[in-house]
Amino acid sequence: MSGRTVSCGVVILNEQGDVLLCHATETSHWDVPKGHADPDERPIDAALRELVEETGIVLPPERLKDLGRFLYRRDKDLHLFAVRVTEDEVRLDQCVCESFFPRRGDGTMIPEMDAYRWVSPADIDAFASRSLARLFQTTLSLAELHETLV
Repeated sequence: MSGRTVSCGVVILNEQGDVLLCHATETSHWDVPKGHADPDERPIDAALRELVEETGIVLPPERLKDLGRFLYRRDKDLHLFAVRVTEDEVRLDQCVCESFFPRRGDGTMIPEMDAYRWVSPADIDAFASRSLARLFQTTLSLAELHETLV
C-alpha cells in the first residue's frame, strides 16, 4: 500500500445513532474528526489526538472500537475507530477546534473546523463529503454500527 496516505479518525455516535460531523472551515464539507498520523504514531493515538485538536473531546483509548482500515479515495485510506457517547459527554456547544491553518487568500490563521452537528444516517448525504457518504453507504453502515456499539 505504498504511496497511499492514511487518515485516522473517530466515528462518534450518540444514543440515537446520529454521527458527529465537523464542518471544515470555508468549505461545504462536513466530516468525522480525522487526520494524518505522525511517523511512528499508532492509529488509535493519531485518531484520539485529532479528535482533541478538532473538537476538544477527550476520550480514553479503551472506549474506542477499532473498525479497521477502509479505502477512502484513490490516494487515501481511513483507519477508523468508533465510540458511543452520552448527551452529557459530548455537547455541541462545548466543541472547540484547537487546530488552525492559514487561510488561502490572506494567510489569516483560521480553525480547521468551525461548526459541529449530529447527523442521522438518513441525512448523511446532505452533509458529508462524497467520499465519506459513499463509505457510510457501501462499507460502514451507521445503522449496524449503532447496534454493535455499547
